[in-house]
Amino acid sequence: MMTDNKRTHSASLDLALIGNSSFGALIDKCGQIVWSCMPRFDSTPVFDALLRGPEDEDSGLFSVELANFERTEQRYLDNTAILETILYDSNGAAVRITDFAPRFKQFGRVFRPTMIVRIIEPVSDHPYIRMRLQPSCEWGASKPHLTHGSNHIRYVMPGQALRLSTDASITSILDETSTVLDQRLTLIFGPDETINESISEMGQRYLKETCHYWHEWVRYLGVPFEWQREVIRAAITLKLNAYEDTGAIIAAMTTSIPEAPGSVRNWDYRYCWLRDSYFVLHALNRLGVTLTLERYLRYIINIAADSHNGELLPLYRINGRTDLDETVIDTLSGYQGMGPVRVGNQAYEQKQNDIYGSVILSATHVFFDHRMSRMGDVDLFEHLEWLGNKAYELYDKHDAGLWEFRDIAQVHTYSAVMCWAGCDRLAKIATQLGLTQQHKHWRQRADEMHIEICKHAWSDERHSFVDAFDGDHLDASLLLLNELGFLEADDPRFVATVETVEQELKVGDYVYRYVREDDFGTPETAFTICTFWFIDALAAIGRIEEARELFSKLLARCNSNGLLSEDMDAHSGELWGNFPQTYSMVGLINSAKRLSIEWKDAF
Repeated sequence: MMTDNKRTHSASLDLALIGNSSFGALIDKCGQIVWSCMPRFDSTPVFDALLRGPEDEDSGLFSVELANFERTEQRYLDNTAILETILYDSNGAAVRITDFAPRFKQFGRVFRPTMIVRIIEPVSDHPYIRMRLQPSCEWGASKPHLTHGSNHIRYVMPGQALRLSTDASITSILDETSTVLDQRLTLIFGPDETINESISEMGQRYLKETCHYWHEWVRYLGVPFEWQREVIRAAITLKLNAYEDTGAIIAAMTTSIPEAPGSVRNWDYRYCWLRDSYFVLHALNRLGVTLTLERYLRYIINIAADSHNGELLPLYRINGRTDLDETVIDTLSGYQGMGPVRVGNQAYEQKQNDIYGSVILSATHVFFDHRMSRMGDVDLFEHLEWLGNKAYELYDKHDAGLWEFRDIAQVHTYSAVMCWAGCDRLAKIATQLGLTQQHKHWRQRADEMHIEICKHAWSDERHSFVDAFDGDHLDASLLLLNELGFLEADDPRFVATVETVEQELKVGDYVYRYVREDDFGTPETAFTICTFWFIDALAAIGRIEEARELFSKLLARCNSNGLLSEDMDAHSGELWGNFPQTYSMVGLINSAKRLSIEWKDAF
């Protein structure tokens, strides 16, 4: 496993995620930290090895390497975000690496520093290891300036300084020399602050407190009877993708993992998409994760308030800002050498009309869920009405659509239906608040929109709804017509649409978002959330056993740590696209909750 200065292995998405809702880090099967942006999700990466190709320098990582390495075992400690990796050599020696980001309650608040704790212990015999800590700066363009003391190394880089505090030999880490591991070592990488206690004792205390925090958090999840482990892992992952300080939930931890090999569909997903909000909040509600739900709602409502009755953008940074100009980085060759590496996302400039409905659907929770610390009132409703006016104005106008086409503009059915859903929910909120005239106003608008959408989006020729007004193509978002309340599950038009999508977009066990050519050619991989949508649609129309069977097959395609990316090869099941994908983990949660037998029927 010990290497020269060139990368000798190919990156994969068989990764684990650790984090604490301030930042996250991805760790490969051999215990190498290969990706982490610090101090927050959308910062420049400190560890960027995941985006280094075979010819790039073997750097941008934090590794513990075992001489004569033979095999590895990896698992999360039950119901936690704490990762354990055991490396075995060919002579029977083994080393355990325990990785986590501290998160626990302290002084009446949650302590969640930008800090990685690594505890390294011998398991059997006397493993011979090398520790390598090589942070990166400016997307691989430079390396940090180093200073060190007797028990720490300080890494100074643009905009921040980080410190490794350890009871290991500083010389062995600086010089990357090998050593026999005969006792437990603790490495704490994080803020440039002096630690005034035993490093080992601090590491053990943080481990115990973090383990306790996650156990308590999981205890209050509303999990289904079946697939509990999978749902718990998905819920923890969703929690880790939430930036607690503002409430934003990012689409994924990474940027520029290709949707398919060599496809150049490499996008930066470390931001918050408003369209995701309905589905994410729906999953949080089903899990009973009310604090994360409330924070996310507050983030969304604040963005809507800051727009000053102007236009919403499709995505925002986790601080609510829109400095998202897309650029290409030439200092990293990309995942498996498949560039480009992109920072920022041009989609923020697009017209995506569905977002107005998405925000209203998200905000609907605060008017009906009595667990909220502050329920929605007339003032909030009146503020949402301008979003309804925009939805009504734009529902039959061209936009880039759900799939963010860069050079294709149509009246997309999904966008129109989401605009309808926004007006429909305003009518229901008005009823909840006792606002008779407003209910009548929004009900009339929603009914008018429903008629027009059915008129232009239903195709007698295809015997199905289609992806755009007066079009003849399909996309997987049509599977949501029942989920969004647009059609009843037993409506013959919905049943026919599900069957047509099945015929045209399902390849093997997976569903493509669409199969027509777009700005970058014909899609080569299935979009994971679309398969979950199909599973849910099958269940809705009564094909329960088929839905359960397909759900089990899709679960089998999670990586070894139970995580999913954005895309999947329909033939091999290999994961592609940014990772771990919030949308995919939300799909898993929602499908499991829908398909599981009830607790009352389980015994």
